[in-house]
Amino acid sequence: MDQIANMLVSIKNAGLIKKDHIIIPHSKIKVSILEVLKREGFIKTFEVLDVGNNKKQIKVVIEYTGKHPRIFPKINNIERVSKLSKRVYLGYRDIHKYKYGKGLVIISTPKGILTDKEARKELCGGEVLFNIW
Repeated sequence: MDQIANMLVSIKNAGLIKKDHIIIPHSKIKVSILEVLKREGFIKTFEVLDVGNNKKQIKVVIEYTGKHPRIFPKINNIERVSKLSKRVYLGYRDIHKYKYGKGLVIISTPKGILTDKEARKELCGGEVLFNIW
């Protein structure tokens, strides 16, 4: 199973049914991805919870837009690019703006999980994880 895709779909679906937060299983790459999504404003915050028996979970608080609370979720859609069956890699010269700069491309690089803008600035390419807008 693709744990990253499950996390992303869970966040998107929680926003569509207007939930305040969701709880997902913990992993280091999920925490790195959530840090990028928080920095870019797609989620409010997240917190790592210790459940016991050396198990952890992540509580993700969903971000909404609009005048009234919980009108429209910030995440409209997520498209997984690199899958378990087919990995997609790009050099920094091949990374372009997504949705005319309204969306983001999230890339796993040797310098960590970065957005398309940060990867172009750092001059490093890597595996394209997903597109989000």
